[in-house]
Amino acid sequence: MTESNYSPEHPELTVVMPCLNEVLTVGVCIEKAQKCIEEIGIHAEIIIADNGSTDGSIELAEKLGARVVHQNRKGYGAALKAGIAAAKGKYIIMGDCDDSYNFLGLAPFVEKLREGYFLVMGNRFAGGIQKGAMPPLHRYFGNPFLTLLGKTLFNEPKFGDFYCGLRGFEAKAVRSLKLHSDGMEFALEMVIKFTMRGDWATEVPTTLSPDGRNRAPHLKSFRDGWRSLRFYLVMAPRWLYGIPGLFLFVLGGLLSLKLLFGPLQIGPVTLDFHTMLYSSTFMIIGYQMLLMGVFAKFLAIDTGLHPPSTKLGKLRGRSTLIVFSLTGLLSLVSGIVFALIALNNWSQLGYGDIPAGGGTLRLVICSLTCLLFGAQTICAGFLFGLFNLVTEHDSELERIEQA
Repeated sequence: MTESNYSPEHPELTVVMPCLNEVLTVGVCIEKAQKCIEEIGIHAEIIIADNGSTDGSIELAEKLGARVVHQNRKGYGAALKAGIAAAKGKYIIMGDCDDSYNFLGLAPFVEKLREGYFLVMGNRFAGGIQKGAMPPLHRYFGNPFLTLLGKTLFNEPKFGDFYCGLRGFEAKAVRSLKLHSDGMEFALEMVIKFTMRGDWATEVPTTLSPDGRNRAPHLKSFRDGWRSLRFYLVMAPRWLYGIPGLFLFVLGGLLSLKLLFGPLQIGPVTLDFHTMLYSSTFMIIGYQMLLMGVFAKFLAIDTGLHPPSTKLGKLRGRSTLIVFSLTGLLSLVSGIVFALIALNNWSQLGYGDIPAGGGTLRLVICSLTCLLFGAQTICAGFLFGLFNLVTEHDSELERIEQA
């Protein structure tokens, strides 16, 4: 659509502001956004996504010419989802209406969106944070730490402020993300999903001012910090399960292999079969975590939390059940063989006490480890088979709908 095709009925831009009893500031934010829209010379609308205001915010917003969209379901994300769903513009810029965000500075966001970026994040640390606008705990620890964590977990080095609430995005692109969160995690889910999908994104400097409300903000530092950390880990099964699981599996495997043939002397410390019990346990826990990481990834893809992945595509094939079943059966047979050898050694001792320093106890530990691996692998194979059936069922439904 060219610039000449836009009109007040079909605007190029929609500014969405979530609102819950913001009568002291919502009018100021609307007027600032209107002034900036006029200066840019863009066809735009302003939507107030109301979340149950009772203080006159709705009436004031309508009086100033904003369109009010009501959302009865509580939550920051729920309000924004309603506003985004109702937006008519090709582009959307969202921002809190507490007068802390600079609605006079929307031009850089519009410019980047017109260049083709799907997501344009504001960066308050680059643009300037006024005194008293952000608590020291958030400014110097919480936000930098959680932003660094997000950049690490999701390989997104370009963003310096994951939590900036002033951001712009293409309406069609953000709707295709199928965002789930109703709470403050909504903003994180948006950034993470855009990042994982590889959409073209950038950031621009913006400012943050002390908000104009006469009450405490809805944000709760430790509660919402924990919710952010929890959401990061849920959305990153590779880091929650995969990497720790691989570490435990390799560490336990190498140590168990070494201890299978006898004690290991490290300076004054002697590692023996007691340590082998722990090393084999590390292997089992690590293997279980790796499997859980794959299952979590599949579940995240199937529920729309993650975009489809080709890296794990082979595990969704019909052959996975056969391969895992045969591998698990081989591990079970190995466990039985080790058990029979240990039983034979025990019989040579007259079924009496087994010497602590001998190899029989090591064989028993090895046998139990193989049996556990075998059982886990066979069970995992059938679970992969179930995921495969679900995939085939969904594909069949898509074919029927397209026919």
